[in-house]
Amino acid sequence: MLLGRVPSSPIKCVQLFGLQRCLSHSEASPRWHSEFISHFLKPSAHRTSFKTRFCRSPLTVSDMQTDSFSCGRKSPAVVRDEMDGGGETEGREVKEVPDQLETIGMELQQAEGVIGQPTASVSSSESTQEKRKRKIRDGGRRVDREEDAKKKKKQSQRPNYFISIPITNTQISSAVFSVQELLLQHDPRLAKAMIPIPTLHITLLVTHLATQEEVDLAASVLAQVEPSLVELLGGRDLVLPFSGISHFRKEVVFVGLAPGQHRHTLDTVAELLQSHFEEQGLLQRGTRGFEPHLTIMKLSRASNLRSQGVRRVDPALYSNYTNKFFGDQTVERLDLCSMLKKKQPDGYYYTETSLQLG
Repeated sequence: MLLGRVPSSPIKCVQLFGLQRCLSHSEASPRWHSEFISHFLKPSAHRTSFKTRFCRSPLTVSDMQTDSFSCGRKSPAVVRDEMDGGGETEGREVKEVPDQLETIGMELQQAEGVIGQPTASVSSSESTQEKRKRKIRDGGRRVDREEDAKKKKKQSQRPNYFISIPITNTQISSAVFSVQELLLQHDPRLAKAMIPIPTLHITLLVTHLATQEEVDLAASVLAQVEPSLVELLGGRDLVLPFSGISHFRKEVVFVGLAPGQHRHTLDTVAELLQSHFEEQGLLQRGTRGFEPHLTIMKLSRASNLRSQGVRRVDPALYSNYTNKFFGDQTVERLDLCSMLKKKQPDGYYYTETSLQLG
């Protein structure tokens, strides 16, 4: 640091960040002082916290110590030289005021940089938070898109084909029609929930066939099962006796299949079909579960019934048919049917192909 003795002339003292600077009017022109004040001491957003004071006196000496400021005091200025171990040296006159001002300007610039750093940090922090929020939003949208895709995929894979045994015995059809009429007398709103008589059948397998190629492959697989079925039946007819009425959760009413050896044979037929379709990738694993029944009414066929308060069908309505024998059905053929295509002229499901057995 410099040791200086200032001649007796008016000087200007400035204290910035606790560092005192004294400027001599004799050493700097008024024009220079005005430029210094307007440039370095002009209030700004970054300097609002600066402590700035001015004073004028005939002879003022500053010792340039931190957080010390004197004005209007006459005394020799003695400053310790930090480079030579703290010994006192004789003061020298401060002649290069512009150099001191340059130092002040550099300190002001450094101060501005220090003040600007927190702002940049806050801005960076805010930018990081915005990025995180955007990632969360984008992640939410991505999850939503994935869920929508799963839903669409699930909807697109709903069963649209099935293999069935058609009911061709008119005795069974007539008995079913009688039960349906009884239910309609109790509640005519159930009309759309009734299974049309021409479509009565037993379902052995349901699947989703997305393309015509898969439909053709399914028809080929059905034909390939024939040798195994012939061996299973051994030249005998498979006769299915239908007896009694039951329900699933009081929402589906069906005619049951009487117990006996025919039930075991029918289960084996269903297992053969399912295994062959799985091998060709036409049936998802884990979809097995065969419970032979002849559906005669299903509430889900009429979606408006629930809004009308019809959610269950009381089993007491068909209690007189609980033990009724409906008739025997000889399995004549197995049909690969479409759930969505227009029905055939006789009212039965559109049939892609059939495997004749009887």
